[in-house]
Amino acid sequence: MPASRGAASRTPARGRPKSARCEDLLDVAAEVFARRGYRQADVQEIADALGVGKASLYRRYPRKRELFLAAADHGMQRLRDEVHAAADGERDPLDQLAAAIRAYLEYFDEHPQHVELLIQERAEFRDRKTNTYFAHRAANRRRWRALYLSLMRAGRVRRMPVDRLMDVVGQMVYGTMFTNFFAGRAHTPARQAADILDVMFHGILPAGRRAAPGARRKRR
Repeated sequence: MPASRGAASRTPARGRPKSARCEDLLDVAAEVFARRGYRQADVQEIADALGVGKASLYRRYPRKRELFLAAADHGMQRLRDEVHAAADGERDPLDQLAAAIRAYLEYFDEHPQHVELLIQERAEFRDRKTNTYFAHRAANRRRWRALYLSLMRAGRVRRMPVDRLMDVVGQMVYGTMFTNFFAGRAHTPARQAADILDVMFHGILPAGRRAAPGARRKRR
């Protein structure tokens, strides 16, 4: 895992604004859970890093499970904010899409602890019907649905079921994120985003030979 701001180096939480203290708590919790694993993580280590008493953490999160899930949720909120901010910085819809994919990959590249939390959540909390990542993805579909539909109406993207398109793009970036985490990345997130968009927009077949597989057999 790349070096990140260590939990032990943080300024004590006392005297900081409440919102900042809450973010500090969830950031430190994410680092500790990612490093120790959910079962081995000790709430006392999180409290010590923050310079607060363990009891104060339990007043906010009575169970370790609740603290873990809050940390995972906080990570996905930050991902959403950074992706939306990157997209909002562009005017053209295609540039917005490119910026969003790049910001997504950059976020997980810079915060691998949140990838680790997604893995641990799946392993430790199989009773959850929908995990944190997919809950956030579902909540954010409206924005991207509108973007793709606008591109279709403008004739810049061929018409197709928009949910199918969104699912394919989502699976491409999701898979790239996990491949980077487990195997390391060969290229920068910006290059990876450009490669995804190139294959997505231009395909792999040469111009004039882009019929769907099996289409010629069906015409015979």
